[in-house]
Amino acid sequence: MLTEERYSTILQILNEKNAVTVAELTQLLDTSESTVRRDLAALDEMGKLTKVFGGATSIKQTKGVLETNVSSREEVMSDEKNLIAAYAAGLINDSDFVYIDAGTTTSRLVDYITNKNATFVTNGIVHARKLLQKGMTVYVIGGKIKPVTEAVVGAQGIRSIQNFNFTKAFMGTNGIDIDAGFTTPDIEEALIKEKAIEKTYMSFILSDNTKFNRVFPVTFAGIDKCCIITDCLNDEKYSEHTVVKEVRK
Repeated sequence: MLTEERYSTILQILNEKNAVTVAELTQLLDTSESTVRRDLAALDEMGKLTKVFGGATSIKQTKGVLETNVSSREEVMSDEKNLIAAYAAGLINDSDFVYIDAGTTTSRLVDYITNKNATFVTNGIVHARKLLQKGMTVYVIGGKIKPVTEAVVGAQGIRSIQNFNFTKAFMGTNGIDIDAGFTTPDIEEALIKEKAIEKTYMSFILSDNTKFNRVFPVTFAGIDKCCIITDCLNDEKYSEHTVVKEVRK
């Protein structure tokens, strides 16, 4: 494969995955690690990607409003979601009044929760059912149900949250960026997230590494407003702006 072809393939892979390792590229390109490392260094110098230890991440990606449904996202980055969820569940104490945002990673969080003394509030329909089946005390905020994400949104939901004062909130996100903060494609869902964080003492974003350097149309919180729990931090600059916990195997 010619050099320019490798460059094009690497950038295409990054556009799809947002992050890639040298080992992955070596296999996909059927070439040596030294060649891949030289290619990444060259593309980094050209400003086409960001070279990090062991691989590369894409330059900020600006996304549109199109959003895939829950079922199609459920198994994406599955192992990473489990690591993040298991760690986050351990942060819940007996006296906590917890808000759980709708989303696939926060849904995994519910699977790992064992504390039955805490009280939970959620805008996730699936999340509420899971919590109920586990014998937890759970409240669902009222409002319109968004079919794609199975989340409660709208003005009524915002009014419901206004009356609460949460000790901890566990939030999902579509994108994380230093300048844009935490972003999502949908305005109504963003407003619910924004209000929940506003009414919470300590908020956590549960996100796998593919969400970094991505920007969606609506910001629901600045980068310094939430701690981040992730499987792998490919860019250390985020640690300069907020608390980041890496959870590895």
